[in-house]
Amino acid sequence: MFKNKFLSFILFFVITFSASFIGGLASISFKEPWYSQLVKSAYNPPDWIFAPVWTTLYLMMTLAIWFFWHTKNRDVNTVYIYFIHIVFNTTWSIVFFGLHQIFFALVVLIILIFLIVVLIIRFKRVNFVSYYLMIPYLLWCCYALFLNFNLLMLN
Repeated sequence: MFKNKFLSFILFFVITFSASFIGGLASISFKEPWYSQLVKSAYNPPDWIFAPVWTTLYLMMTLAIWFFWHTKNRDVNTVYIYFIHIVFNTTWSIVFFGLHQIFFALVVLIILIFLIVVLIIRFKRVNFVSYYLMIPYLLWCCYALFLNFNLLMLN
């Protein structure tokens, strides 16, 4: 049982943090000088805050899906939705930083937030820990939506 839980955690960790890795590559490779030249709102946090916040959120997402997976009433469709949501999470960085498409990044973020809400609802039915672990992620993505919208309006 312990081996199964450990392996499933590693699998979910690798899948979840692959979004971070790919998004980070897009950010590092294509962010500058484009991002520095954008007009940003006063609500934009300093750049150094994003890495620790996202690392924490990716860990919480990993734990959320892992706890859900080890609940007896789990359903595979929720896991599929989780994987789809990871694709949209990654896609935002590629569209925003890689392609420099603020509007389309906003559309991707709206879809991502919708998928997070669906996951939260599904998690709540089965595992409250998973449900609570996803709430900070939802809040941060809503804040990101606000920032993304501001960038669209200012640029």
